[in-house]
Amino acid sequence: MSWTINPEAVGDEDAVALHRAYLDEVVSRYYGRPATREEVDEELAGMSAAEITPPRGVLLIARERDSGGSAALAAACAGVRLLTPVIAELKRVWVRPEARRHGLGSRMLAAAEQAAAGLGATTMRLDTRSDLVEARRLYARHGYAEIDPYHDDPYAEHFFEKRLD
Repeated sequence: MSWTINPEAVGDEDAVALHRAYLDEVVSRYYGRPATREEVDEELAGMSAAEITPPRGVLLIARERDSGGSAALAAACAGVRLLTPVIAELKRVWVRPEARRHGLGSRMLAAAEQAAAGLGATTMRLDTRSDLVEARRLYARHGYAEIDPYHDDPYAEHFFEKRLD
């Protein structure tokens, strides 16, 4: 598969659709049952677009290229926001199930690290939950080390950090 990864606006139709699908999966996994539309709507309403909007952040969208070379289906997303002028945080990393197992998660992570460095960050941090084992494996495989908590979100159970330079 061939992918393009570019910054896009948080409010664009494809970005909203990816965020809804992401939230549907993580909320469903958290509750151990399919998420309701209301639960996804509530979580989506609680997400701040400003945190991953320039100049303090960026939303990256991966699209699969069709056979003619044009970018088509929005298949993955990753957000980056600055916590300080030199520390960025990785947010909302997700790959559609049908696009998994092709290295896209690793490509999204590399693109997010490059975007964070472009914002001036020398360190990337992130948090995740215990049930998101695939995400934890991805981060460890790419050099992220577990650290002490850097915030008190009740849903965050594991915290990671990586130097970008």
